[in-house]
Amino acid sequence: MSDVLGAPAVSARIAVVYDRLRPEERLLFEAFERRGVAFESVYAPHVAFDLSAPSERRYAAVLERCVSQTRGLALARLFAATGAAVVNAPGVIEACGDKLATSALLAAAGVPVPRTVVAFDAEHALAACEDLGYPVVLKPVVGSWGRMVSRLNDADAVAAVLEHKEVLGGPSHQVVYLQQYLEKPGRDLRAFVIGDRVVAAIYRTSEHWITNTARGAQASNCPVTAELEAIAVRAARAVGGGVLAVDLAETDDGLVVIEVNHTMEFRNSVATTGVDLPGLVVDHVAAVAAATAAAATPAAATPAVASPA
Repeated sequence: MSDVLGAPAVSARIAVVYDRLRPEERLLFEAFERRGVAFESVYAPHVAFDLSAPSERRYAAVLERCVSQTRGLALARLFAATGAAVVNAPGVIEACGDKLATSALLAAAGVPVPRTVVAFDAEHALAACEDLGYPVVLKPVVGSWGRMVSRLNDADAVAAVLEHKEVLGGPSHQVVYLQQYLEKPGRDLRAFVIGDRVVAAIYRTSEHWITNTARGAQASNCPVTAELEAIAVRAARAVGGGVLAVDLAETDDGLVVIEVNHTMEFRNSVATTGVDLPGLVVDHVAAVAAATAAAATPAAATPAVASPA
């Protein structure tokens, strides 16, 4: 690993790795300072790892906050290889960054989700749409903030979008990810899961059928019910756990999980919920760092006991 992270002796046991300084990262830095927890901020584009050198653990824990999925996953793998506990772990980032991977894990864990069909050519995708019933929702398997998500009302619309995907030709476009359209009551829910607990939740309300706050949805406090707690925690565990935002929708049959986010945004949720989300994230990462450091410390030798003569 290159010396861009500083001298080999680092006093902070925790690093926060980021590639864009958003309000969330500023809130996290403030929370570390407010709690008196030493940390080092690491600007991801300036990091270089020398894989030919012996691995050296500089940190007990690393909080990965990159906007770039590719960069964040790569750095999580590299820091994990040095022995650091990464929040969130590489496997969690990989699972949450791919909607197909997330859906497969949720289904295997028995977490309620919208009916989802995956196809690999236009013929079978169109047949799946007929089975799901129109309108259907077509999503890219990799993406965020509701971008490139389409509500398609008939076979002609589906065929047109599939032709575009075929011409674009990228690997992810070869996977056709379709979901049942849900008649949401003008809102969905986001639950913030830290460890094994839902610490807060919000409603995201919008006149648009896509209810992302990045698309203008308004956040309001959502009570954490027993149902919400149980389903959101199960979803978080299914993808590997950590610090996660679980998006859910209300249906006549109860809550269903839409997706799980591994680098959650919370700028609009602290005042809305009255919960110190960045502070709770810092507490979690500090606890992970302490546990990792303790596990790496050799146990003190047990004094020998003299046997009786």
